[in-house]
Amino acid sequence: MSTTSLEELVDAWLRTDQASLFLTRSEIQKLWEKSDTKELERRLRPRIEFGTAGLRGKMEAGWARMNDLIIIQASQGLCQYVLKVVKDAKSRGIVIGHDHRYNSEKWAQLTAAAFLENEMKVYLFRGLVHTPLVPFGVKKKLNAACGVMITASHNPKDDNGYKVYWENAVQIIAPHDKGISSSINANLTPRTWSIDQVNSSADCLDVTEQIKTAYFLEIEKLKLPQYSPSAEPLIFVNTSMHGVSHPIVTEALNSFGVSVNPVKEQMLPDPEFPTVPFPNPEEKGALDLAIAQAKKLNGNYVLAQDPDSDRFSACELHPAGGVTTFTGDQLGTLFAAHVFETYRDSGKPLSKLAIVASTVSSKMVEAMAKQEGFKFFCERLITGFKYIGNTALDLVQKGYEVPFGYEEAIGYMFGSEIRDKDGVAASVVFAQLAEILHGQGKTIRSYLEDLYQRYGYFKTSNSYFMCNDPQIIDAIFARLRNYNGKSPGADYPRKIAGLEIISVVDLTTGYDSTNPPTYQPSLPLSSGHMIQFRGEQKSEGTKIVLTIRTSGTEPKIKYYLEGSGKDSRMVSELLPRVVSELGTDWMQASMYKLGHP
Repeated sequence: MSTTSLEELVDAWLRTDQASLFLTRSEIQKLWEKSDTKELERRLRPRIEFGTAGLRGKMEAGWARMNDLIIIQASQGLCQYVLKVVKDAKSRGIVIGHDHRYNSEKWAQLTAAAFLENEMKVYLFRGLVHTPLVPFGVKKKLNAACGVMITASHNPKDDNGYKVYWENAVQIIAPHDKGISSSINANLTPRTWSIDQVNSSADCLDVTEQIKTAYFLEIEKLKLPQYSPSAEPLIFVNTSMHGVSHPIVTEALNSFGVSVNPVKEQMLPDPEFPTVPFPNPEEKGALDLAIAQAKKLNGNYVLAQDPDSDRFSACELHPAGGVTTFTGDQLGTLFAAHVFETYRDSGKPLSKLAIVASTVSSKMVEAMAKQEGFKFFCERLITGFKYIGNTALDLVQKGYEVPFGYEEAIGYMFGSEIRDKDGVAASVVFAQLAEILHGQGKTIRSYLEDLYQRYGYFKTSNSYFMCNDPQIIDAIFARLRNYNGKSPGADYPRKIAGLEIISVVDLTTGYDSTNPPTYQPSLPLSSGHMIQFRGEQKSEGTKIVLTIRTSGTEPKIKYYLEGSGKDSRMVSELLPRVVSELGTDWMQASMYKLGHP
């Protein structure tokens, strides 16, 4: 598209877009008539790219946006690729679900229509579902060839997405992303715009209630051996972030004898997300309403799922009035510790227990694994739950049990049936753990402090810098790779906040300072910018791991910072200094006017 003239792109769009009521066609027509070339350039190129995350973007007309035409083209390409690559795909079919966002239901139906046009069986969930139900449906009983979930997860309200699961019920990885992308480009002419056959075809099946029933039975298998409903139960407040989780998480928790108090302002699905412009439990202020309600009720804990309910967060309210909002890594550590303890107490050999996390996740579980004797896999996993899920499947084939995996971005995988993050499953496990600890006179926070005493103090500080200009992002990373101006391509910063940088792994250029003479990293390369630094201050016994990367779905430079040491005060004081120097010197945030929450 870069060599195509803007007029040709406009003509191609007006010629091809036959969406209902011609609304998106009209958008481009009006922009052309107004000679708004700047906006047309944004809308029409580059073409939105299909990758391992599927598709995600702003809902507008244009080749670079999410709209009916893009959905049809993506579905046609995916269908042809699956028919070519997956055995018996036509009879095995596809599982399709959608959330509550604008256009989600229509795009699920357009996806179904594209597959029905190729005489492929379709299992289309009726009504709103949470994302984990799609991979569960692909695997459980249906044995489908693939799955599609229409959702933009926790993105702002103007976005939507197209998430693809492979026949193994895990999000796609290479080489399928490239294969699907090529197939999309080979099948750009829409074969149908009609969704009539979705309601009339015998090949479009409704198994919604059947799969939901099976899902809740699977959730019940997550009952912890030590758990029993308390005579004086804890008070839980739950927020669904205006998403789909309320009826699902309520039924799941009730099956364990746990009742929840919903945040009514955020309980029902609302595509406007009126109380949270960024409906992500990790965002500052996102849990304020839930915390306020919990205080009014003298509650103990806040539970939160993101809008499509594949992520989970939690807070603990203290009797003295304080609140602990757990980080993704703290929750991952808590879950990992309890999974380990439960497995150990079962009498099974710890050499067969494996826990999986991404490379940017906390190294506390690694310390735990070394001390206790189970396997922890993270160093070869770049960010993305697709890698965690596929690694778990590989480990099972090698004879390991993998009852848990996580990523620091509040994604947690439990059990053997769903190799993807599941906010409902995480809510159930957290509530049980809280009740068990309550019976022992402890809290989640005090249990975490016990773990720090046992395995060392680890603290994370993860956030991001906002940057809408790809050229500025490229310039920032280019400078980091030639920071001292002496050796282009491998001359990274040598110090930060008084710590010496002892290793650098650049997964964009393919450089690992710890692996001479080739200096080739063991991790797979990243399609975006990604550099990991390790630093230490020997005199104080403190260490850091700092990973900086671009986001695949948002205009952000994300950073993942973890400090560790024996002195919690020193670690806590160190992290703000590292973040300050990262922004001021490394990112040059002031000069580039980067946003920072």
